[in-house]
Amino acid sequence: MFAVIKTGGKQYKVAKDDIVVVEKLEGEAGASVALDSVLMLGDDKSVTTGAPFVEGASVAAEVVEQTRGDKVIVFKKQRRQNYRRKNGHRQDLTVLKVTDILTDGKKAAKAAPKKKAAPKAKDEDADAPKKAPAKKKAAPKAKEEE
Repeated sequence: MFAVIKTGGKQYKVAKDDIVVVEKLEGEAGASVALDSVLMLGDDKSVTTGAPFVEGASVAAEVVEQTRGDKVIVFKKQRRQNYRRKNGHRQDLTVLKVTDILTDGKKAAKAAPKKKAAPKAKDEDADAPKKAPAKKKAAPKAKEEE
């Protein structure tokens, strides 16, 4: 099964387990994203098109990473006018992995949030007052012989 989705002003044809690079979406790596703007659904037998969107259809995806695109150089020049401007631009992007294509108004299963590591066990004597380190005794002074 495939779907055509719209996000970031562009259209993408996706299927389950596809990796797609789209314009920046909110969410950190591992977060789930629901893309509701499904323009078309299809499989081997039939195709359903929306007007403009397919009712009750959505695509569930997982954020793989937040990244940036290649640098694009923007160079402006007007000849014989001593006018030159050079700028660079890197677009913010999100890498998505499509986990499921949902129809009939179904909702995506929420991914279990990652658990934080348990705090380290404290020493048994942590509650007892700490002893000051032992002071070193001064070395005996050498006697000067006259």
